[in-house]
Amino acid sequence: MFSFSMPELVLILVIALIVFGPGKLPEVGKAIGKGIQEFRRASTDITNPKEEPIKVEAKPDVKQPDEKK
Repeated sequence: MFSFSMPELVLILVIALIVFGPGKLPEVGKAIGKGIQEFRRASTDITNPKEEPIKVEAKPDVKQPDEKK
């Protein structure tokens, strides 16, 4: 689909360095990596769903106050 050669990758990294700066670039890379990881995990869960039991908590009985006649 997408094939990047070495000069194209270097150009993208230089533009990213100029836009984000050297201090923010590691944080941006980490955020992109986490996003890709979450996307892969979510797409894997959709294709191979785990059957986990649904937990339902019972509500305590609430007593109604006596009505006056």
